[in-house]
Amino acid sequence: MTLEATRTRPALDEPLTADEIEAAQRRIADTAVVTPLVPTLDGRTHLKLECLQPYGSYKIRGATNAVRARIEVDGAVETIISASAGNFGQAVAAAAAAYGLRCIIHAPDVAARVKIESLKRLGAEVKEHSFARWWEIMQSRKTGEDGVFIHPVCEREVIAGAATLGEELADDLPGARTIYVPFGGGGLISGIAQAVKARNAGCRVVAVESEVSTPLKAAFEAGKPVIVERGPSFIDGMGSTTVLEEMWPLLQRVVDDVVVVSVQDVSDAVIRLLREHHVVAEGAGAAALAAAAHDPGHSTIAIVSGGNIDWPVLEKIVAFQK
Repeated sequence: MTLEATRTRPALDEPLTADEIEAAQRRIADTAVVTPLVPTLDGRTHLKLECLQPYGSYKIRGATNAVRARIEVDGAVETIISASAGNFGQAVAAAAAAYGLRCIIHAPDVAARVKIESLKRLGAEVKEHSFARWWEIMQSRKTGEDGVFIHPVCEREVIAGAATLGEELADDLPGARTIYVPFGGGGLISGIAQAVKARNAGCRVVAVESEVSTPLKAAFEAGKPVIVERGPSFIDGMGSTTVLEEMWPLLQRVVDDVVVVSVQDVSDAVIRLLREHHVVAEGAGAAALAAAAHDPGHSTIAIVSGGNIDWPVLEKIVAFQK
């Protein structure tokens, strides 16, 4: 069976401490890069280019911090297990490989092929499931295997890793008015919000969902996590059928609003990033810019969370725009 860390850990909804964020910065310093914050051509929005991270995603921050923290605290670890649509899995696989550890990644069968192939190249054992079965693993952490299970969202170390991104934002644009963050499970927005709001209390942190899957918007409307439909689209890195119960108290506390964008808006943002900034972004990575584009104000930030898009998908988007 999967094993949890042996130490007593604070609940997810307890605020991150400065020590936790500083520890994350130390652990990831030789792996994650400090990504640039660049203005859009109209100057209204700044892009945090996490797609330039190793393996093309911000996930390197939380995954590296979580794996190294477990090794520091728990000592001997033989197998790392996780559930991921691809980006977190790649980062976990890379961190595990650096220590010579076996790595098993459970992925949904709708994950981008470019991510699955990268997982295999990194030495991970990939087990694909229907989205429903994969989401069960996300909620239960039960896989039937021996090893240390690291959740891609519901871990303080994962959230602290995302908070290192928030610290960079607070350093680079201390007067930011609104930060748009793509919403998948909530680890990214929770880390960013806690770090930024500690230094800029007036900054609004807004979650971005696509029209094909709006679990967070539905949860805020209902006052609790509810089941929603998840439609098909090329936006594979965000969206599910419900908000994770473990994350809900924290999300209620740190998220200021939810914005829903259309699939076409996201497609247009992918093209805009290519044309104006020479940046390749996956659907989730372009979603925040799609939301910020409808904000008439200034001093906004859009998190370009990842760049792992299947080339055939990108080719179709480009061809459609011609």
